[in-house]
Amino acid sequence: QVQLVESGGGSVQAGGSLLLSCEASEYTYNHYCMGWFRQAPGKEHEGVAAIDSDGDGKTSYAASVKGRFTISKDNAKNTLYLQMDSLKPEDTAVYYCAAASCRGSWFRLRGADFGYWGQGTQVTVS
Repeated sequence: QVQLVESGGGSVQAGGSLLLSCEASEYTYNHYCMGWFRQAPGKEHEGVAAIDSDGDGKTSYAASVKGRFTISKDNAKNTLYLQMDSLKPEDTAVYYCAAASCRGSWFRLRGADFGYWGQGTQVTVS
């Protein structure tokens, strides 16, 4: 069973930083590619960043966050992270952790390629 539990959301002023975490089972962490998505009120679901399950750490970022957000993994803790810097009001959204088969097109950041989702955590930038 794939379970993903996000934490770390909150409120921050523009220009600030937040670190999101996503805890997963060891099997999930080692066998799935994982990513972050977000959805703001009235807007479509948007892929933010994703990372391969392999040790080479291949990553993919949305153009809107590239250079400001960093996706990473802590193998000792089976935890996925999203470090968000230089936050903007338009980054306000519910952020979701997700897992996908690495044999698919996970790097295209399409929600349809991710079959497992966390419950989401709110990020508000003012």
